[in-house]
Amino acid sequence: MKNPVSSARIEGLDTLRALAVTLVVLHHYVLFVSRADTFGWIGEVGWIGVDLFFALSGYLIGNQIFAAMRSQGEFSLARFYGRRALRTLPVFYAMLALYWCWPWFRAGLELPPLWRFLTFTQNISLEPGTAFSHAWSLCIEEQFYLVLPALALALASLRRSLRWSWAAIALAIAAGMLVRAYTWQELVHANPRGSRNYYQYIYYSTWCRFDELVAGVALALLKNFHPRQWRVLTSRGDLALGAGLAVTGLAIWLFLDERQGFGVTVLGYPMLALGFSLLIVAALSDRSLLRTTRIPGAAGMALWSYSIYLTHKQVCILAARPLAVHGYGPGSPVAIVAMLSLSVLSGWVLYRCVERPFMRLRQRYLPTNFKPR
Repeated sequence: MKNPVSSARIEGLDTLRALAVTLVVLHHYVLFVSRADTFGWIGEVGWIGVDLFFALSGYLIGNQIFAAMRSQGEFSLARFYGRRALRTLPVFYAMLALYWCWPWFRAGLELPPLWRFLTFTQNISLEPGTAFSHAWSLCIEEQFYLVLPALALALASLRRSLRWSWAAIALAIAAGMLVRAYTWQELVHANPRGSRNYYQYIYYSTWCRFDELVAGVALALLKNFHPRQWRVLTSRGDLALGAGLAVTGLAIWLFLDERQGFGVTVLGYPMLALGFSLLIVAALSDRSLLRTTRIPGAAGMALWSYSIYLTHKQVCILAARPLAVHGYGPGSPVAIVAMLSLSVLSGWVLYRCVERPFMRLRQRYLPTNFKPR
């Protein structure tokens, strides 16, 4: 199956995207279906798949914007926003309609007010355990899509804009650490609602979770405006892969040891950002193992990953009940295979019925981010 947007896919990035959605699906299965140690530490730490998605989005969108700014054409904010809307909104609204119009689909969970989803502010002070709660990460990405191009154009208008751009990236990362430190001290430490506050005001918060997005933007900035340094970096793809795995592994170990501790809250997310950035470098390096190794099924999973992300959680929750009635509890191999397969199938259906048609419309009417000549 071909991507209607581009025929040139990078297998390393597909592998990372497939890994990201797999981690998220396994984590949500443990969290909302089996409520047990079904997949060991992988299921426990699978939430980092969202952070990997953030890093990939930061790089891919940043690369689009910076490459367009360097080209001869005239970058159009309106066309950029139009392309983003056709890429992300139709499938999101399709899923939102299911939650809103058919209460049975919510499986007894309360749905936050509709305006929170429509304005992409659902992640702000989000109550854990509500219907369609996993859309919080999409809200952060949409906020990012709205702000980044306008900010990039504003910085480009300044003298020594590259220095300002790198200063903005450094300031954003430092600000994220400071905000998490302050929030943890005020709302988590020695607070009877500390664990709940951690999720509401740190884990779901835009200000506390943009480290990976900013790291991805930094990679895109390096690639487009520092070509010599980028060539040196990508010439050592396997070294970047090894370093990325080591840094990511250390961050995972810290989060497994104490998920909501002060140190890991402040430093753990930047560590994930660094680790994932190095993995993206490896995926973009011509001769790295990650770039050249073809994982069977990864391209399809990558292509359908957005739709899988939207559908998998509720599909598993709804399928768990009839399977349990027939004697297949959520920890049984039959139930696990059935629900994970349904997750992929439902994502594929949503992709074929909604996402792909709108991507074709985008390719027809808004093929680039440039103003037509």
